[in-house]
Amino acid sequence: MTSPLLSETEITEILTELPDWTRRGEAITRTVEAPTFLSGIELVRRVGDIAEANDHHPDIDIRWRRLTFTLSTHSAGGLTSKDVRLAREIDRLASATA
Repeated sequence: MTSPLLSETEITEILTELPDWTRRGEAITRTVEAPTFLSGIELVRRVGDIAEANDHHPDIDIRWRRLTFTLSTHSAGGLTSKDVRLAREIDRLASATA
C-alpha cells in the first residue's frame, strides 16, 4: 500500500522540524560530513539497516566523508510520511556519528 503524498503545507511544516534537510523537487536531501571515511560508511550501513527494515530506501551519494541522502517515495511520486520517518532516523544516527 502506497503512503499518501504530503501536502505543500505539511512539507513546509516538516522542513521547519528538519532544519538540516532541504527540498529538491519531489525529494528532500541532507548532506552529512562524517569525521572519517569509515565512520561515514558505518553511518550508511546503519541507515541501510533501518531502510531495509522499513522497505524504504534512500538514494545515497558517498564522496569521501560527505554523504548526501535523498528521500522520496517513488511509488507515490513524491514525499510521504515514510520519508519524514527516515529523515528523522538519519538525523538521529548522524548526531551520534558527529
